[in-house]
Amino acid sequence: MSPRAGKPGTTPHTLAFVESPVQLLNVLEWAHSQGPRPQEGPGAGFTLVVLSPTDPMTRGQLRRMAELARRDGHEVRWEEARGGPAAPFRTIGGLARELRLADRIVMGDPFSRYVQLLLTITHADDLVVVDDGTATMEFVGQLARGERLVRWHRKGGRPGPRDLLFAPVSAAARRRLTPGPARRVEVFSSMPMEDAPDGVSVTANTFAWTRERFGPPRVTKGADMVGTSLVETGVVDGDRYLHAVGVLARTHGAARYFAHRRESADKLHRLAVETGLEVVRPDLPLELIARRGPIGRTVLSFPSTVVHTLPLALAGTEVRVAVCDIDPAWLTRHASPRAQGFLSGVTGTARGVDHLATITTA
Repeated sequence: MSPRAGKPGTTPHTLAFVESPVQLLNVLEWAHSQGPRPQEGPGAGFTLVVLSPTDPMTRGQLRRMAELARRDGHEVRWEEARGGPAAPFRTIGGLARELRLADRIVMGDPFSRYVQLLLTITHADDLVVVDDGTATMEFVGQLARGERLVRWHRKGGRPGPRDLLFAPVSAAARRRLTPGPARRVEVFSSMPMEDAPDGVSVTANTFAWTRERFGPPRVTKGADMVGTSLVETGVVDGDRYLHAVGVLARTHGAARYFAHRRESADKLHRLAVETGLEVVRPDLPLELIARRGPIGRTVLSFPSTVVHTLPLALAGTEVRVAVCDIDPAWLTRHASPRAQGFLSGVTGTARGVDHLATITTA
């Protein structure tokens, strides 16, 4: 168990910030890894703040995850953090007292401008970063190299006006996330962490909470496919992606396509028409959906967080996860120079998965 902050004999006041369902899931996994909490009533020492986005699908998944957190006895505070121009001021003002009292801050996305701003306000000297997908790998690498915090798919591009305006806040947040004599930094992750900086403790997320709460699933004979938002983020060409999905579906007999929450409705409609796949919009993170079942005997994926998380969530079942690399020809001209190397690293470091031949598109 990791060291606790706060005065001896007291329960540290923990404040967790999440902006996505996966972040919330991994906060619950982190809380579970800490062991039983003192019996001081529901949510003792732990307040989970949801900085709600505007996307309806993400909001729906977050509300479902928030209910699971409440069932575990955690206090959940829902903030309409993006509900108009004045929302950030209301949110930060309303959290000021909590931020001052917190001994420990748990966050799911250190690249988030919201989170970076909150880090400049708190005096907590115990900081925990839980997985926000594969971006956690990039965060740890950038911290080790002393680089500014930039999401991997934007790396290499020129900073925009908003980036330059926010640069002092981002730099201050990076300093806060650098461990020191009086500051502890932990990364709680299911991702491989080979270059963690000195002083950063890395704790493995084994998805024990997920396996304990859900399943085991009923396993069907066919295959299911996991969607990705690489087209929406401008990394992968849409036509080439749809062609590759069709080839994989025909080759492996896939019937369902579990859409990523950021995939556009137009793309998903076209995908359903052209490939014949049943598009499923999950109401919970895929790790929970798969563990709850039913799930195909084979789960097909492109480079994604799930190639690291699903083998852990589905440990002890007969489900195999198979990953197909991204052909460099699929990348758009707007893709970051870092994209191909990062995506290859995501699949190359995945444990317990089958590697499929890359699909070449005309």
